[in-house]
Amino acid sequence: MCSGSGREEGAAARPPVTAPSGAWSMASRIILFHTLSVLGLLLLSMAFLYWGLVTNLNREDADFLAGKIRVLRSILREDTDVWDLLGQELRWGSGDPSRTKYYVRVLDEGGRILIETPRMGDVLPPRVFAVPARDAGDQGTPGKWRSPRGRSYLLASAWAEVGRSRGTMSLLQAGLDVSPEESLLADYRRKLGVVLLAGILLSAGAGVLIAWRGMRPLAEITEATRRIKATQLHERIGSAGWPRELSLLAVSFDQMLDRLEESFSRLSRFSADLAHELRTPINNLVGEAEVALSKEREPEEYRRILESSLEEFGRLSRMVDNLLFLARAENPETRIERMTLNARKEIEAVGEFYEAVAREQRVEVTCRGTGTVRADPTLFRRAVSNLLSNALRHTPPGGEVTLSVGEREDRSTEVVIRDTGAGIVPEDLPRIFDRFHRSAGAKTGYPEGTGLGLAIVKSIMDLHGGGCGITSEPDRGTTVTLVFPRPA
Repeated sequence: MCSGSGREEGAAARPPVTAPSGAWSMASRIILFHTLSVLGLLLLSMAFLYWGLVTNLNREDADFLAGKIRVLRSILREDTDVWDLLGQELRWGSGDPSRTKYYVRVLDEGGRILIETPRMGDVLPPRVFAVPARDAGDQGTPGKWRSPRGRSYLLASAWAEVGRSRGTMSLLQAGLDVSPEESLLADYRRKLGVVLLAGILLSAGAGVLIAWRGMRPLAEITEATRRIKATQLHERIGSAGWPRELSLLAVSFDQMLDRLEESFSRLSRFSADLAHELRTPINNLVGEAEVALSKEREPEEYRRILESSLEEFGRLSRMVDNLLFLARAENPETRIERMTLNARKEIEAVGEFYEAVAREQRVEVTCRGTGTVRADPTLFRRAVSNLLSNALRHTPPGGEVTLSVGEREDRSTEVVIRDTGAGIVPEDLPRIFDRFHRSAGAKTGYPEGTGLGLAIVKSIMDLHGGGCGITSEPDRGTTVTLVFPRPA
């Protein structure tokens, strides 16, 4: 009682299991990845929109300047009213402040200014323009220039023919004030920055909400698993109500609990059965020793007591050997040496070993069939020997035990041991291969048994990747079938 209470208190005082401090939670990763993905999409979208706006503005400005140069060229090619038309064009660009602010200038071949937009010299002196090639069709590539006052201009220049004679050339210079567009782009960038910041904050908030709602079922499953203890292995999480992925996790966890509960149950039964089986021979040994020491006895009596104790020691030794074999058989790293065996010869060898016992009990042992198996010779004989020993033990005089070998449709080989003995009641069949399990008939007919023989047979078949089955009818006999997989 004291030790049990101490274990319960120790378990209660154990601190809860927590994640390592340096590990990122799944929720944090989801939030981070969601925010980064939204940030990437926003950056790509904004970069595309900004590039599109800048490209359109630059194209429109270049087209505007190209259009003005085309107009000036067409005017200069006229023979009459050239200067009046040029004056009207210049006044058109500088008269209305609400219009696009642009400047134009016409120079002769020597660089002397013929006409220009009022006050253009103060803003755009001729030297800031690039001199194009003297090809009349070449308008040059517009370039940007920033004035000392901080305003930006798009500049273009081209040569034009004067009059229809085409003998005189003039240099055309056109400038466009793009400072308002740069202000527009700067304002657009600020707004994009605000939108980007708001998008990051909103995406982070949405990520928190998504992670919280998405991880809540996992937190509930975690809480449910924390409630399951060694004394509550019957509880299950269940698969209903969970998302599909977590439903599979819950089903797998419940299956693991089923296996754990079965293992705990087997271990508890095994411990109880082992204590029960060990108690009887130990009590016998203690009782005989106490009787022998209670008074002085003749040497013959001491000899008889020692012989009886030796039998109990032999029983304990066989039990320990069998338990060690079962423990080794259940080790997943256990390897067996397989070879191709003539199953008929092997069962005949086992039958010959028990021939004297069968003759003494007046039980006929026959072997039938042919076949081969891939098995460990020692383990094969041990499995058949355990079954034949049980059959002889529970078959009355005049009965028959048959060992047969045959090949099944799937090319596996079966070894069948059939007797005409007392049989087994139906309620004992489900546990007949459990350790220490013994039917009522077995306890009565063979009290020295340990109930490990059939458990060893099952372990041997598990090592070979095969199976074993049993059918029985009370007072009509028992049939045990060993199935060995077909050779590779």
